[in-house]
Amino acid sequence: MPLRNDFDQLVDVKGGFISREIFVDADIYRQELDKIFTRAWLLVGHESLVPNPGDFYTSRMGEESVILCRDKKGEIHVFLNSCRHRGMKVCRYEQGNTSLFTCPYHSWTYTTDGKLQGVPLHRTLYDGVLDREANSLVSVAKLCNYKGSIWATWDKDAPDFITYLGDAKIHLDQALDSRDGREGGSEVIGVHKWVFPANWKFAAENFLGDTYHNPSHRSVDLIGIGPSAAAGKKGRRDDELEKAQHVWISFPEGHGVHSAIQPEANEYIESFLDNPILEKYFRHCFEERKRRLGEGARLLPFVGTIFPNTSYHGRQPRGLCAWHPHSPTSTEGWRFFLVDKDAPKEAKEYLRRYYMRYSGPAGMTEQDDMENWLYATAASTGTVARRYPFNYQQSMGAYVTDHPLGGDVSTQVTEQIARGFYRRWTTYMQGGDWHELLGSPAGNRQAAE
Repeated sequence: MPLRNDFDQLVDVKGGFISREIFVDADIYRQELDKIFTRAWLLVGHESLVPNPGDFYTSRMGEESVILCRDKKGEIHVFLNSCRHRGMKVCRYEQGNTSLFTCPYHSWTYTTDGKLQGVPLHRTLYDGVLDREANSLVSVAKLCNYKGSIWATWDKDAPDFITYLGDAKIHLDQALDSRDGREGGSEVIGVHKWVFPANWKFAAENFLGDTYHNPSHRSVDLIGIGPSAAAGKKGRRDDELEKAQHVWISFPEGHGVHSAIQPEANEYIESFLDNPILEKYFRHCFEERKRRLGEGARLLPFVGTIFPNTSYHGRQPRGLCAWHPHSPTSTEGWRFFLVDKDAPKEAKEYLRRYYMRYSGPAGMTEQDDMENWLYATAASTGTVARRYPFNYQQSMGAYVTDHPLGGDVSTQVTEQIARGFYRRWTTYMQGGDWHELLGSPAGNRQAAE
């Protein structure tokens, strides 16, 4: 059966229409695994999940099971979780500590730096034939520890991770840097994992900055679940950005963010009022960040997606999300909840409870999102429904390209970020080279047509 190659017809960025086929078609899904998830930089986890030599954490890259581990010298690795002999998983636990990974099928044994060490009856069965080095665990082509977050790619020709981020870097930094302005310093305090019946792109697109869907959270906003809910503040979070200028940015690499720029005065807005101790702590963090970063402290995060499937919440709640594809109509969501590593214990515990209230399969806000995604996916599988594309014409042309933040910058709710995401999706699916994938004019040819 020939592969589909009609991606220019399926994704009409200029006209603002995208076929439902790309969310439900099995052939397109298989090509995504091959053309996107083997090339793009993907989030694997966080260094705080493997703090000690011998620690491991099983993760995913696309549909592939991988092992994030720290060897006995303290170096971090990411390996394909598959024995080189017959393919069995060499690690079947979610996380732990070990000196060796032993395949339960035929007992081939690997060290935490991936080397094949133990082969039963080696002298009798394999002497002079088996090349141990050539049969080590399969390692990712490139790995990057960026401010504690661990990213990897299978493509040896991929650009370095910082180049891949482009101008989206300073926005991702807002989630990874300490609340008081120091670089890095985050740790994972918990991970939610759950499977939902929707295409992975619905979740990724939602966090690009789809502010238009906020009415679907009306019931949560009426109740009030934010950090100052008991003090009378309604909504999902404290309104730290009530005086800010919101910006929605589409980057040429396919990333998209919704951030905010505080007024020049950049005065502290009270938050975390349900706990005076925490309010004092976060006020201190605000003042320290302003002192350290100066004008740079005016930029604050909301949400964003790093192409293809890593999203983040920047502050309330704060964390990284990975949308792992299972099938055209099934996704496994992982949320890595973040706090400052040196935050007071009381702050960590308070935030942990707030994060659960907001996010994940039982979170009051995330339930609304998943209901939207799963119904949209189900509605797109119908014979008649698939004849009608989705409309992405919102705020066509309402952006500037010469903004200091880079990319296409909008100051109103927009689908330009989604159009940019799918334009880049198309370039990957057409087998574009890295010059195009990073946003060269050729890679953006649809926008100019």
